[in-house]
Amino acid sequence: MSNSEGLVPPGADPLTCCVPLSREPISPEQAATVVPMLKAIADPARLRLLSLVLSHEGGEACVCDLLPHFDLSQPTISHHLKVLHESGLVDREKRGTWVYYIARPEAMAAMAGLFTADTGARTAVDA
Repeated sequence: MSNSEGLVPPGADPLTCCVPLSREPISPEQAATVVPMLKAIADPARLRLLSLVLSHEGGEACVCDLLPHFDLSQPTISHHLKVLHESGLVDREKRGTWVYYIARPEAMAAMAGLFTADTGARTAVDA
């Protein structure tokens, strides 16, 4: 899979770029590292999967927990979870025959922080 398909660029930490957009303009390099996370959650199925993982008891879920919520096959659900994992939004752990997914707290905080208004930013009233 190439970077244009939503993978984090090699050696890039997608969480290092996440300063509030209202604080300063994002650089091309920073944009390139955060875009895979945004692309990953831009898909309705993946956004729902992330929401289901986050809201599941204990904050983790396996494919068997997620399948009943979709009219999609298990391989399709697994593919979407792989995209979420490769973008840095979720971690996974194999336990027996099942793989459990958990949202990365630092990724969730970084994504929230990206769109948080910086109180030091100029407003239309200040201009």
